[in-house]
Amino acid sequence: MDLSYAPDVVFPHLGIVVKQLSRGFDLFGFSVYFYGLTMALGMFCGLLTAQALMRRDGEKTDVMFDFALWGVVLGLVGARAYYVVFSWDKYRDDILNVFNLREGGLAVFGAVLGGALAMLLFTRRRKLSFFYLADYAACGLLVGQIIGRWGNFFNAEAFGGYTDGLLAMQLRRAIVPPGMISPALAEAALAHPVVYAGESYISVHPTFFYEGMWNLALLLLLIFWRRRKAFTGEVMFLYFIGEGLGRFWIEALRTDQLLLPFVGAPVSQVLSVVFVGMGLFGLWRGRRKAAAGKG
Repeated sequence: MDLSYAPDVVFPHLGIVVKQLSRGFDLFGFSVYFYGLTMALGMFCGLLTAQALMRRDGEKTDVMFDFALWGVVLGLVGARAYYVVFSWDKYRDDILNVFNLREGGLAVFGAVLGGALAMLLFTRRRKLSFFYLADYAACGLLVGQIIGRWGNFFNAEAFGGYTDGLLAMQLRRAIVPPGMISPALAEAALAHPVVYAGESYISVHPTFFYEGMWNLALLLLLIFWRRRKAFTGEVMFLYFIGEGLGRFWIEALRTDQLLLPFVGAPVSQVLSVVFVGMGLFGLWRGRRKAAAGKG
């Protein structure tokens, strides 16, 4: 690799160099940010995935499109509200910044909770089974998460602590939002300096990539398993378990954890345990009922 200059991103052990990490582009005088673009693309592809699975099963797909109108709105509200509530110090003196999504600030668990509320309201209104729709939506949600996580890459955020492992990602410090560099990471950067062409870098875990690969594996498992499910809702409960386990591990690596007030525990790790517990209980109960001929 030619590193006589200072690129924005380097994966040294993979031989990958990104000369300039752009956050977006201008289109007819309007600024388009890759963060928002990946989110929008993820939601669109997630919808197409859920509809494709329904079509394969001979189900009507228009109901998923109708739900998406509810799910996108409440999912975004939940994702932003979750982030703002647990990052209130950033917004208490600038309330209008709550509505600025261009710089990031959407939480996956908030989107899941908001989407679940939307599905509960939608299925009650349409007199449909919540679990029937959730089995399809879980697969679509994973597709959205896989694509949407790349928005964190373009924003140079949501990475982990120091590493020099195979997948280590080196970021030029000048492009990293200051709040992303924790004291521990700054200390590690001093102990393991990385410099190209006079520019300082941090060498970190690319947790956005870890989560994307984890979610891809989970998606393939759910697609494989859904034809073998013993009861309606089983795919959703498997999503809870898989998402919870993955988030608990990945959150432990992150440097920008959202913490519970007064307790200091990472919110996402606490919710991960809740998700895994809900998933295990749902599987146990659903399979028990199915075995007894009641499910």
